[in-house]
Amino acid sequence: MKAINIFPGLVLLLLCFASCKEPEPAPEEKKQFCLSDTMQHMIAIDSVRMCRIDDEIQLSGEVSFDENKVVKIFPRSSGQVVECKVTLGDKVQAGQVLAIIKSADVAGNYADMSSADADVAIAKRQMDNQESLYKGGIASEREYTEAKQNYGKALAAKRKIESLININGGRGAQPGGNYIITSPITGYIVEKKVNAGNFIRQDESDNLFTISDLKEVWVMANVFETDIPRVKDGMPVKVTTLAYPDKVFTGTVDKSSEVLDPVNKVMKVRVRLSNDALVLKPEMFTTVTVTNEQEGSALCVPSGGIVEESGKTYLVIYKNNCDLSVKEVSVLKVVGDKTYLSDGVQAGEKIITRNALLIYDEFTDN
Repeated sequence: MKAINIFPGLVLLLLCFASCKEPEPAPEEKKQFCLSDTMQHMIAIDSVRMCRIDDEIQLSGEVSFDENKVVKIFPRSSGQVVECKVTLGDKVQAGQVLAIIKSADVAGNYADMSSADADVAIAKRQMDNQESLYKGGIASEREYTEAKQNYGKALAAKRKIESLININGGRGAQPGGNYIITSPITGYIVEKKVNAGNFIRQDESDNLFTISDLKEVWVMANVFETDIPRVKDGMPVKVTTLAYPDKVFTGTVDKSSEVLDPVNKVMKVRVRLSNDALVLKPEMFTTVTVTNEQEGSALCVPSGGIVEESGKTYLVIYKNNCDLSVKEVSVLKVVGDKTYLSDGVQAGEKIITRNALLIYDEFTDN
């Protein structure tokens, strides 16, 4: 009977404890994410657009001289290099002395010239004497005519020797047997194959110097057989180098070869580039990106706005500083700094294109 009376009291006690327990706090509402003033200065905003679909192909190549602005200098005659006044890479002016060469041929020509001058002087004196005698009635007309012919032969022999001096030594020929090699154009020494003391021969096929105006250069790129249909004259190109990886040189395909290189089995294409700053040096390796515009169009965005996570691709959509969202998109292809999309967004939507990953992390963490 006592147990029955205790039970209602225990229930009453438990109800009292339950009524004294503090209520659980209500869950906090998710705080809205807004771009701070600092973040607003860190981002860039662009729009989704409809773009023509481009195709790109990357080619290997190297910088070369503009063959239309290159002069190769060969020796005029055999001899020994007495002095070389330039080094590789020097800038030279038209008419500047490059080297001095001592030549036995030039020395022999000048020795012959001395004899020719003497013969001309003797023939001239004899002709004058015969003319005086002929006018005085002492010499015959035949003797006077022979004297004039001998003088003409002496002058012809002298002119022949002068021509040989001009051929063997040019305007820089000197009586001592030296001849001077000068630069015919203003440019840069891009090849130098002689030094003081070297012996050279006129019949050698090698040149002494190569001078080029490097303010415009060629880039010769290699196109493999499978890519030949994708590269045509006039297509825009972007050229980068190992020396200046962040600098992009723009140009067009100037000329494509009609034959394949027999060794490498590639087609050579030529790109003409302006080089006013002289940063492009011959023999530099380059990467040539050729852009080919195709038929059709698709949605495109700057590649800087793409965020990738867990194998998926996202864009941060911007409406205002406190109205941002994340959308998953499907990538069609990436060409340079453009990313083509097949779906996920619409043309005209604004997206964050700089520091998008930072905003994406901030936005998704909230």
